[in-house]
Amino acid sequence: MTPERYQIDWSGIKITIKYEPILWDVTSHLEVQSLTPERAQLPITETGYKSLFLPIGTVEAEYASPVDFVRAWLDHEAQSKDWRDHVAASAQGELFG
Repeated sequence: MTPERYQIDWSGIKITIKYEPILWDVTSHLEVQSLTPERAQLPITETGYKSLFLPIGTVEAEYASPVDFVRAWLDHEAQSKDWRDHVAASAQGELFG
């Protein structure tokens, strides 16, 4: 099966999503990678890349699409203190940098 590919903009970061609903007949695979800025930190990964294996049907059971799943995941993790601190430090750097 050919992987599904999507591009989204989340909080000013261009992200690519690659989703394989069925991989090796036993799992689903989701890859999230920041494109612009390249390797930009995301609330789900400091490196700008995340690979996630899930039971088949997990994404489809709760979300209309892999894009909705990833947006919800990013939005949820963006509420963490670590991410809020990162955003504040980045804004401060832009202000004085």
